[in-house]
Amino acid sequence: MNPSVNEKAFEIVKEMLDKKDELHCAVTEQGNGATLIDAGIDVSGGVEAGRLVGEICLGGLGVVRVTHMHIGDMTLPAVVVSTDHPKIATLGSQYAGWVIDVKGDEGKYFAMGSGPARALAVVEKKLYKELDYKDKAKMSVIVLETRTPPPEFATEFIAEKCGVSTSDLYCVLTPTACVAGSVQISARVVEVGVHKLHELKFDPDKVRTGHGVAPIGPVAKNDNRAMGVTNDCILYGGRTFYFIRPDEEDDLAALTEKAPSSASKQYGQPFYKLFKSVEFDFYKVDPHLFSPAEITINDIVNGKTYKAGALNADVLKQSFGM
Repeated sequence: MNPSVNEKAFEIVKEMLDKKDELHCAVTEQGNGATLIDAGIDVSGGVEAGRLVGEICLGGLGVVRVTHMHIGDMTLPAVVVSTDHPKIATLGSQYAGWVIDVKGDEGKYFAMGSGPARALAVVEKKLYKELDYKDKAKMSVIVLETRTPPPEFATEFIAEKCGVSTSDLYCVLTPTACVAGSVQISARVVEVGVHKLHELKFDPDKVRTGHGVAPIGPVAKNDNRAMGVTNDCILYGGRTFYFIRPDEEDDLAALTEKAPSSASKQYGQPFYKLFKSVEFDFYKVDPHLFSPAEITINDIVNGKTYKAGALNADVLKQSFGM
């Protein structure tokens, strides 16, 4: 029986609520009862807030720890991420696959939604059918990468989609250009790799454990720049390791070669520079670029290990403005 990602994430939400002052976060309750946890819009937030947001995104089915790593002549703060439930924790929860785009009397609201609430709303029907997973929790936790708190018409929309009352909805807010934003995005390093394997038509059920490390990017001057920096931390600084139980017909050597970001023709320049060159049109970015810099796959049936890709200090330095 699959665990409830919302119930497990809610335990971490309660920790954030209890430690809001220590975490430099702010908590507000809307008139409709929805709870907003600000981790970087009107507050400073911090590394620990970002670490907890990373674990919330994983639906409480993964661990995020803070460390450091050496890339070229740089020593950078980093996150280490591990999960023994990679299919549900990453594709079923963490992946930012829910586009919140809703209109109300006050205007429009747009944000990218990630985290456990996706498994209640199941807006991405095809993906959840393939994952064979749907949560049935009575409360909902969503992470919104935004600089604008959702108005009440937006939280009502989210709660309705999730099938919960607004008083049981918890929205964690992290702009891209803030410390917590940098941390929680780097904490997606394992998810980005699982998503890439899924894009390559590999069954995520065969991925038994995921482990990864990625540098925490410096906070950029605005959210657009930060989107470039945080992506580059994974594309050029992310290192992942997956324990996989393949079928006989699976060619893990070929799969590994196609998996890292360097397999894309658009690899090799800071993401912001690439994004600007295609007029900020995501549809012009090769989806296969979105992958960790380095991927190692361990075949736990046959005892073989395959590795492809490498960290790229030069591009990271350009991205960081060093």
